[in-house]
Amino acid sequence: MFELIEAIILGVIQGLTEFLPVSSSGHLEIAKVLLGDDSLNEESMLMTVSLHAATALSTIIVFRHDIKDLSKHLIRPEGKTNRSFWMLIVISMIPAVIIGLGFESQIEQLFSRNMLLVGSMLLLTAILLYFADMAKNTVKKVGVKEAIIIGLAQAIAILPGISRSGATISSSVLLGIDREASARFSFLMVIPLIFGKMAKDLLDGSFSNYDESILALICGFIAAFVTGILACKLMIRLVKSSQLKYFSWYCSLIGIIAIIYHFAS
Repeated sequence: MFELIEAIILGVIQGLTEFLPVSSSGHLEIAKVLLGDDSLNEESMLMTVSLHAATALSTIIVFRHDIKDLSKHLIRPEGKTNRSFWMLIVISMIPAVIIGLGFESQIEQLFSRNMLLVGSMLLLTAILLYFADMAKNTVKKVGVKEAIIIGLAQAIAILPGISRSGATISSSVLLGIDREASARFSFLMVIPLIFGKMAKDLLDGSFSNYDESILALICGFIAAFVTGILACKLMIRLVKSSQLKYFSWYCSLIGIIAIIYHFAS
């Protein structure tokens, strides 16, 4: 029973924090410490990937009309704008793919319940959100240069405690890109990466030695999927209304608590 409750808690945390700019990876690391999860990071990989798959699916559901419209006429002359958008998505993925594949073992070592690292990165996320909230002129569209910079922000967000959505949306807004377009680009650009990572793990046989409860995986997936849809819709509204400062305060508070916990434990 505790395994199911833990899976649901982790699912809710993942669903909320994947879209809200407060770092899903950082909160999952904190949750594992508080829940007394002593398993190695590799042993919880299947649950982690399942939760990310759930939030990827929730993104597809929320942006299904956008995806449908952007996928029209891709091989026809009138589909030039749509082809350009998807090409920018591909460009934005390059930094994360290079870092993810080139430094995979080093990245895995960072997910060792290091509260000092998590707390410090949450404070960095708070700073990004604060300055993004102060930005006023957000009217530009995403171009090649912007896609590369946003992609670099996404790559840096591999670190636990740096919010992926916070880093990418903040970077977009600070570059002067329209707030709603920033949120849409940020959420759509992660979908190929998540499914690509899942495909890689399956091909590598990374899940072959795991014995997690199927019921726990299902409960975690459903919890992440439902809360992900709610959080994604909420985040779009908050970005449009310039309410990122509240998340900046929250990340600052959680970051300070994590750092204090590190030195007190």
